[in-house]
Order: sequence, then C-alpha cells, then structure tokens
Amino acid sequence: MDSRCRVAPDRLHLSPRHLRVIEGLLDCALPGVEVWAYGSRVTGRSHDGSDLDLVLRAPGLDPIPLRQLGALREALRDSNIPFLVEARDWARQPERFRDEIKRDHVVLRPQR
Repeated sequence: MDSRCRVAPDRLHLSPRHLRVIEGLLDCALPGVEVWAYGSRVTGRSHDGSDLDLVLRAPGLDPIPLRQLGALREALRDSNIPFLVEARDWARQPERFRDEIKRDHVVLRPQR
C-alpha cells in the first residue's frame, strides 16, 4: 500500500469530535466494513463546511444491503455533524470513479 492510502488522520481534515461521531455511527450501522475518505477533505482543498466523501467497502467488495446503507445515511443526516457526509457503496460505483478514489484516499477504518 503506498503512502497515499495508509491510515493517516493528519491528512483527513476533520475534527476529532466529528471523527468520533462518524466512527460510532459506522460501528453501529456497518460493522466490519472498510471505510475510505476521499475528496477535498483528503486533498487539502476543504473548508469547515465542505462535505465529507466516504466510500464503503464490504468484505469481498460485495454490495452493501440497501437497508443498511439507508440506515447509515439517515443516521448521518440526523447526527449533529454540521456538514454533509456522503456515503457511497464501492460495489455500486463505476470503475473509473473507483480508479479516481484509489489515487488519493485515506483509510478511515480498515477491513476488520
């Protein structure tokens, strides 16, 4: 794994408080799912109100059941996080988008 892909919280522009909330929601809704952050909060082009882009990678890279994905999205919307958190299923993304994410991301939660 190259240095752009390791768990690197210093590269993720997110407060520790918001990170804890997101990790808690992920643990409840999608235990065992690997989570990558990508986009402006990883590239350094974000501001306080920038959205957080997440891609969810289920074991075997299988699709995440829509009910679970919907529950996570609802929990994120209902949380006290003051910006939009976009959570996408890796298995449902086009290959060219996956390639773009692979180029520059931070592993927020590794595969368990």
